[in-house]
Amino acid sequence: MTNDIYGPFPGRPDFSAGLTPQQLDRYEQLGTNLDVVERRIADACAAAGRSRDEVTLVVVTKTYPAEDTALLAGLGVTQVAENRDQDAAPKAELCVKLPLTWHFVGQLQTNKVRSVVRYADLVHSVDRPRLVGSLSAAVLKSERSPLGCLVQVALDKEAGEGEGRAGVAPSEVLALADRIADTPGLYLAGVMTVAPLAGPLAGDPARSFDRLAEIATAVRAAHPAATMVSAGMSGDLEQAVAAGATHVRVGTAVLGVRSPLG
Repeated sequence: MTNDIYGPFPGRPDFSAGLTPQQLDRYEQLGTNLDVVERRIADACAAAGRSRDEVTLVVVTKTYPAEDTALLAGLGVTQVAENRDQDAAPKAELCVKLPLTWHFVGQLQTNKVRSVVRYADLVHSVDRPRLVGSLSAAVLKSERSPLGCLVQVALDKEAGEGEGRAGVAPSEVLALADRIADTPGLYLAGVMTVAPLAGPLAGDPARSFDRLAEIATAVRAAHPAATMVSAGMSGDLEQAVAAGATHVRVGTAVLGVRSPLG
């Protein structure tokens, strides 16, 4: 890297002037894709009678290089997500000067917790008490600011499907939310889901996200500050916005189709 795209001032008027031809091509491609996604979110908000500023775009940068993350920051992106610590940790370190909020959205093993709390501002995939304890211990030891945690909801488990997959059944959400809220070093940010692949809601993201909205309402009744509802990806963000999602996690529609090995 010969220029300063990882420097602290992305988005400055001359940002693109310092890019190599290859970087400039990618920068323009990402900008075009971002514009399309922004229009989709704006249209979805309008259709749902919501203000555009009620929905935050989180760009999922998994499998793509840190250079893409820096280019996105230059385009004004402030929220990025990763799902594997082995990819995210070095990327976050390289981009440490950029004004980015880092979301960890993948299944998190306890042996990766110490690394994840070094860079993640929010973890969307909290799904078991042991993980809550591990996150708390790592945060307290690091003396960092409190870590935002979302309960990952596995909607298919409500119908007895999804055994062994990440996420907790809807009936278990409130208990886990209470535990997070009562644990030092953490704060309960809200709930997250992925539209299920099994059970009666499979293939029906609109109904899936409506169900998540009901769960989110119950969580907020007990924990009013837990306002985040993380739902919707490239293929179903409109249904998520219609159901009240506050954060949509979009990767492919911004960065392109990933490698099958990604």
